[in-house]
Amino acid sequence: MASDYTFDAVSKVNLTIVSEAIDTAMKEVNNRFDFKDSNSSVSLDAKALELTLASKDDFKVRALWDIVAMRFAKRGLPLKNFEVPEEVEAALGQTARMKVKIIQGIPTDKAKEIIAALKQSGLKVQGSIQAAQLRVSSKSKDALQEAMQFMRTQDFKVDLQFENFR
Repeated sequence: MASDYTFDAVSKVNLTIVSEAIDTAMKEVNNRFDFKDSNSSVSLDAKALELTLASKDDFKVRALWDIVAMRFAKRGLPLKNFEVPEEVEAALGQTARMKVKIIQGIPTDKAKEIIAALKQSGLKVQGSIQAAQLRVSSKSKDALQEAMQFMRTQDFKVDLQFENFR
C-alpha cells in the first residue's frame, strides 16, 4: 500500500474544441444580418495561445466575442481561462481588433494562493508546484477528496481540473 496518495490540479483548454467552436461561431456570424459587410473574423494562434477577433468597429468586436464565448460555453470550455482585454484596439483601415489570451496551466501566483488556502482550511494535505500544475498529497484518500471539494468551492480565477488521482 502506498504511503502517500496524490492528485494533480491542472487548468487546460482543449485547443481542438476551441477551433471547432470558432468555426461554428463564424458560420453564425456570416449568416447574421447585423454582421453583413463587417469583415468580421476570428483566428486562433495555437503557438502563442491567442485569439484575434477583428471587425468593423469595437461594438462589433465585443458582439463577436459574445458569440464566440457563447459557443465556448456550450462546448464546456472554461471561460475563466480566456483573458479578455478591457480595451479594443484600433487596427489599420478603420477596423478594430481584440487579442484574447488563452491561459494554459496554473500560473505560479495562483498556485501559491491555492496552497495557502489549502493550509488555512486545516486539511491534512500538502501542495507542491510542479511546472504549470499543482500536486496535492496526503496520507488519506478522504483528505484528498475533501481538498478537491474545497478547491471546487473556492474562486481562484482559473478553472481547475483534477487528474492522476492515485
